[in-house]
Amino acid sequence: MTVPATSYAGRPPAADLPARPLIIGIAGGSGSGKSTVARKVAEALRATSSVAFLDMDAYYRSFGHLALDERRHVNWDHPDALDVDLLVEQLGELADGHAVEKPVYDFVAHLRAAETVHVAPADVVVVDGILLLSDERVRALCDVKVFVDADADVRLIRRIRRDLAVRGRPLEEILTQYLSTVRPMHLQFVEPSKRYADVIVPRGGHNAVAVEMIVAKIQRRLGAARP
Repeated sequence: MTVPATSYAGRPPAADLPARPLIIGIAGGSGSGKSTVARKVAEALRATSSVAFLDMDAYYRSFGHLALDERRHVNWDHPDALDVDLLVEQLGELADGHAVEKPVYDFVAHLRAAETVHVAPADVVVVDGILLLSDERVRALCDVKVFVDADADVRLIRRIRRDLAVRGRPLEEILTQYLSTVRPMHLQFVEPSKRYADVIVPRGGHNAVAVEMIVAKIQRRLGAARP
């Protein structure tokens, strides 16, 4: 049964969680290293806290009504391609201490898969996505907002490597998509959202000092919240 997006408001937290979880939002351009930062932050926090992870890429809309060739030409870097309502709903559920069933997206077929991933409530929720900070509702749910920055040429190289190896796309299609949608949408939506960040991480996902500072800040906040 689908729960309405506003149903979490005012619901009591689950009995086994003493306080609202800390929600960490990590944004940045495609290929910036935001997922690397998110993974490193989550791994470091797991030593002392339970951590749930959501990736905004899982929340793309399903375009099953379109032929495969038409799905390949959808503007996947525009906010309208994402089911942000579902993301907000599930973040809210986790904030209230309730488990969610995170969707799974098939990036080869460009469809939402039938299966889901069970995400249990936790002390910390880490969520990442290129457009994460562009939506006011998502920003309002995040206690710490991080933007991972990297040079455009570095981001493009990383995207090419990922799409070739993981998503099975030919090089010409990757470059065409980058020029027609990825770069314009980055300039229109992703880059301006940087101003909402509490922390900006330069040099991408391998900035160990920045990751350590973020983890230390989160651990201090968790310590202050615990009795």
